[in-house]
Amino acid sequence: MTRALVLFAHPCAESFSAALHATVVGTLERRGWTVDDCDLNAEGFQPVLTAEERRAYHDAAANTGPVAAHVARLRAAEALVLVFPVWNFGFPAILKGYFDRVFLPGVSFRLEDGKVRPNLTHVRRLAAVTTYGGTRLRALLAGDPPRHVVTRAIWHVCRPQTMRYLALYDMNRADDAKRAAFLARVRSEMERF
Repeated sequence: MTRALVLFAHPCAESFSAALHATVVGTLERRGWTVDDCDLNAEGFQPVLTAEERRAYHDAAANTGPVAAHVARLRAAEALVLVFPVWNFGFPAILKGYFDRVFLPGVSFRLEDGKVRPNLTHVRRLAAVTTYGGTRLRALLAGDPPRHVVTRAIWHVCRPQTMRYLALYDMNRADDAKRAAFLARVRSEMERF
């Protein structure tokens, strides 16, 4: 049985992102997976890295203290699924803050001779399910930072065997049919994930 950590970052329960989140969790659970459903907003995750945390950032013996429960959840995961909207060509602040506070030296990576080495290699599957307000071209022209962070930086610290980046572009003009088709695609991809 695979254990998945699903990180969800959207404050509104009626959002399309919430529908995507429910589809991901429901599909994985129907497959018999153990799902640790981490709704960052609902759980009240504090995204701001404090001065004390920054000072202890490179102290692997102490840096996990303030976020120990989240570190334990991440360490227990065999799959990581991120569900979030792209806002201002980036992650919602709460998800970016999660990366800042939980993807720590000794947790997601280790430094060896000044080089970053992967430390989440138990995460064998990685996926992102997201929406963009603008078109794919507009995202490309802006460099598409969220895609690159997931497919390069997060991929690097996990080195997963399976990787998915599922994006609905031009969400601002998506009609019911387009949204339904994307939900169906997400369901299908999670069934094969």
